[in-house]
Amino acid sequence: MNTNSALEVATALRDPAIVMDPRRLGAMHQTRISFVRSLLRKMANEEWTLSTKRWDLQSDGLGTVIYELTTPKHTYQLVVFCDAIEDEERNDRVIAEKWDVTFALIKGRVSQKGLDQLRQNVPLQEAGRNSPKVLVLSRANKSVRVFDLVISALAKGVQPDPLEMAKVGYILRTTAVYGNGKFGIADFETLQDNDDFNLSFSAQMCAVYLLRQFSLDWVHFIAAQQGGDQATTLMPALQRYIGIGNATGLGMAPFLITHPRVVAQWITQREIAFATILAMPIDVERLHGVCQLLEKAKIHLCQVTTIDEQQRTLNQHSVSELNDLILRVQDNAESATRWSEIYALCAECSFETQEIFFSSIMELHPEQVDALADDMNCDPSLSLTPGATVSEMISLIETRYQWAINIDFSEPDNQYWFWYRSVDKEEPRLAVRGEEPGEENELALDIARQVSRLYSTLQDSNGEGSLAQFLLIHPKLRTIARRVWTLGNVPMGDIQINALARDMLPIHLLRCKLSMFGATKFDPRSARWVRVTLFQGAPLFTDLKPNHEEESWLFPLLPNTVASNEERCQ
Repeated sequence: MNTNSALEVATALRDPAIVMDPRRLGAMHQTRISFVRSLLRKMANEEWTLSTKRWDLQSDGLGTVIYELTTPKHTYQLVVFCDAIEDEERNDRVIAEKWDVTFALIKGRVSQKGLDQLRQNVPLQEAGRNSPKVLVLSRANKSVRVFDLVISALAKGVQPDPLEMAKVGYILRTTAVYGNGKFGIADFETLQDNDDFNLSFSAQMCAVYLLRQFSLDWVHFIAAQQGGDQATTLMPALQRYIGIGNATGLGMAPFLITHPRVVAQWITQREIAFATILAMPIDVERLHGVCQLLEKAKIHLCQVTTIDEQQRTLNQHSVSELNDLILRVQDNAESATRWSEIYALCAECSFETQEIFFSSIMELHPEQVDALADDMNCDPSLSLTPGATVSEMISLIETRYQWAINIDFSEPDNQYWFWYRSVDKEEPRLAVRGEEPGEENELALDIARQVSRLYSTLQDSNGEGSLAQFLLIHPKLRTIARRVWTLGNVPMGDIQINALARDMLPIHLLRCKLSMFGATKFDPRSARWVRVTLFQGAPLFTDLKPNHEEESWLFPLLPNTVASNEERCQ
């Protein structure tokens, strides 16, 4: 899509009040422009190669492994350390100090001296110190049930029970994937001129993808050690089904508030793609493809195992809605002329079902979608336009921030929480205002409250006066004024959430970001943390071919279990 046509489409984007509703963002699914999808297309089209440079594991699977990744311009290595830990030491929380696997993605090749340094520091994670050659630092724990199930079966020469595998869907689960300059590793800015990883989170997603390959190689190796000649490997379809788990908590949520330009760019790109498709004439073949994806989504939701009763209810309700929606789409197939008419059929559906439909339409239009994934970066700075007046700022707030100024912050429930950063792990936390200590260290995530204060103060000023003059008198409002002016003048703007409200659900923020990564199988463990799976159903590295039309791995399904799972959904 060229610049002019993109700008034309931007004028037809949905209202930010619809798009930036946290409940909708909290129902998002993977799309073609999610980071895992764009990364694998890049790997395939540029013919990246992967080889094993070191496999120094004992028969029990403990030791060191090094993979080498080669791109057209650079070489990288993934260094993996496997260590023995006790079951009681296996903890998904950031307070953990030991993990089954720790790993680092390195630019260039690792010397023996460098490997020794990594061995001393990478297993320590936050407690270690690394060089800027480390692009990504992370750790993972085994899903003990799946790990043991797979190895036991393969060592006997048989395939593991697929229905048992479906309950988890991964062998390893990461608990943090650092790529932001923490603990001495490279800052993201150092990758701006790196053609391989200059898009947000691409280096992190690459490290996780390579870890997925390691998890498969790892269980195959241990099974061969245990079973000898009778041992086998997972059939290819099951290998593709295996992803990498991820446990994510509050630490991820503030990113969407503290990086508003970035989030607005991500969502704007999605909306440009969507608006372009909705304006297009219906293609009968693609309409049939959308119905197939909706059928696939039904089975996928049935295969999602979650302990969260609300999520389970949402999934079951969406399955019921999808049954009706598919029939309505088929009934309107001959009369509808544009995709907007088809999308209108789900207007009364839940956010979960609407977002499934959104992803399905996007999936079938690679020509309109894929190129937009290359334009996800943006200038994150916030600024004011010289010469702006107080009245212009008031008008902007009343137009784009009505959601914030409608909140009554004299009500205790609208200021119930405060956010702070823990001393031990420097991770964001939530506490009850007036009941728990730390309020004096409150993080400035209260965007709605700040906007309300700005608006109230502006109303007491001369409307025709200069905004710059106003901010000279009220310097504490400069930061929020820059944010409001900047975000109020971009297509999507701020997420419309009061981060202090008693009924605020951080899980909405987590799911929004994780869906942009490309996560699937959302399993909330509480309102504050969630388990998901990355790269489930994705091609294996050996499957990546240039310009090859990949089989869709949206809504990944367990192989050969469609009938049983359809019955389970009833």
